[in-house]
Amino acid sequence: MNWKFFWRLNAHVQLAPILESGEETLIGGQAVMEGVMMRAPHSYCVSVRKANGEIVSETAPLAKVSDKYPIFKLPVLRGLGTLGQAMSLGMKALKFSADVQLADEEAKKQPLASSGEAKEKKPTEIPAWAMAGQLAFSLIFFIVLYKFVPLWLTEQLKTQYPVLEGRILFNLVDGLIRIAIFLAFLYGISRAKDIRRVFQYHGAEHKVVFNYESGQPVTVANAQSFVTFHPRCGTSFLIVVMLISMVLYMFLPFDTMLGKFLARIALLPVVAGLSYELIRFAAKNKGSLLTILAAPGLWLQRITTQPPDDGQAEIAIHALQGAMELEKSQGGPLVIA
Repeated sequence: MNWKFFWRLNAHVQLAPILESGEETLIGGQAVMEGVMMRAPHSYCVSVRKANGEIVSETAPLAKVSDKYPIFKLPVLRGLGTLGQAMSLGMKALKFSADVQLADEEAKKQPLASSGEAKEKKPTEIPAWAMAGQLAFSLIFFIVLYKFVPLWLTEQLKTQYPVLEGRILFNLVDGLIRIAIFLAFLYGISRAKDIRRVFQYHGAEHKVVFNYESGQPVTVANAQSFVTFHPRCGTSFLIVVMLISMVLYMFLPFDTMLGKFLARIALLPVVAGLSYELIRFAAKNKGSLLTILAAPGLWLQRITTQPPDDGQAEIAIHALQGAMELEKSQGGPLVIA
């Protein structure tokens, strides 16, 4: 695995929370490397296009975390369970797509002499330790960029502007810096050609989900008639997380930078759980004030989703059909969780 591929994979890992739908729902999904993962309540399918145009898929049953562990049916905790499972599944789907792309790259570098050798050659896969390293790096990157840096910058500003001594104004500035960093990161990474293709697959996933939810036959032509902005998206969720954290941090009884930093890390599960509950409530209560929280996420999807071509829409449909076929064979009830 060369360095270019390593950083490409790392970018996908960084974007995973933005690209996936973290909710136990009728249908949802995630963009991966040259493909899309679609999930139903009890199954999932990830479809990826190889360099030669062939579509390869991985399909498997998926037990709802709340069925396996009833404690995750409780408010706030259900959000943690659902989001944890979504991230785990997202990494599994991303690894499958990365393995396919890596095998294609290796095949280009070392063309096989005969079909007989092709049968004997073991498939190229990314080692488990490499994926674990990517996750560890991404977690550290997240904590440094979105927890430490905004806090440190605000502390520096406080030395120049004593008015920031107040917790409300301090955390307001801290939150605005965090959002500014997030927007700058998204805009910067969206300029890369590879990431633009990821955002096109993200758009394809949203269009196909809209198509399915409309009740119309799921076809490329029908899917392309829908928009790419979907309220059940990780982009919207992350914006809500940042807004909720801005408010919660105002109540933290810590004055030192170390205390504030450690409290921010400790509160990550609480912020995620509360944000999930707000998104869930807004989705089930159209027109409520909480729906306003989802609006910035929809605006931001102008960056994180891009219009897909027909081939990308085809991949999303292929993944959806794979997930739904397995769902039907299991007799799973197709209901909103």
